[in-house]
Amino acid sequence: MATKRKVNNLLALAILSVIIERPMHRYEIASKLRERGKDQDMDIKWGSLYTVVQNMVKAGFLEAVGSERDGARPERVIYRITDAGRAEMSDWTRELIATPVQEHDAFTAGLSVISALSPDEVIELLGVRIGALEAIVAGIRGELEKLAGTLPRLFLIETEYGLAMLEAEAAWARSWRAELVEGTFPDLPMWRQFHAGDIAPSDVVEMVERGMQEPK
Repeated sequence: MATKRKVNNLLALAILSVIIERPMHRYEIASKLRERGKDQDMDIKWGSLYTVVQNMVKAGFLEAVGSERDGARPERVIYRITDAGRAEMSDWTRELIATPVQEHDAFTAGLSVISALSPDEVIELLGVRIGALEAIVAGIRGELEKLAGTLPRLFLIETEYGLAMLEAEAAWARSWRAELVEGTFPDLPMWRQFHAGDIAPSDVVEMVERGMQEPK
C-alpha cells in the first residue's frame, strides 16, 4: 500500500532530485527540471511549483538558507534539502520502484467503451494509432542513439522503460488489429450484428451477463 506522504505531489520528488546537488532558488529549480526533461517523466504542473516548495518547507524537507537579488528583480529565496528531505526522497523512490500501482490512461478508457464503434472503424483507428506509436518509438530510439556514450545509462533508464512500454503497446495493438482484420476475434460476429442493428443493446448486455459469447 502506498504511503500517505506529507507532500504527495510528484513535483516534490522531482524538486528533491535536483536540489540535492546544492542550494537553489525556485527559478533555478524549474530551469534544472526543464533542462533534464523531468516534465516528460512526471506529470508536472509548473504553476504549482511555488506552493509545492512552500509545502516542502512546512514538512521539513527543505529549508531557506538565504536570498539573492538580480538587479531590479524580486528577491529570490534560496533553499536547501534537509536530512528529512533526503530520507523522504529515498523512501519515496523505493516505494515507486517496488510497489505496483494501477494507473488509468486514456487508451484504456477508450478500450473500455470500444463497442460504441464498429469493428471496421476500430481497425482503421488502430492503424492510425500504430503508425503514431511507430513514429514516437523511432524518435526515441534516435535520441537514445545520439546520447549513447555521452550519458551513463543510469540516467537514461526511464527513457528505456518508456520505449519498452510503447513498443509493447504497439505490438498489442498490431496483434488485436490482425485478429479483427482476419476475423479471428471471437466476439466479432456479435459486435458486427450489434452495429448492423440486428441485436438490441439490452440483448447484448443480457448475453454478457449470461456469459454468452455469440447470439444463438
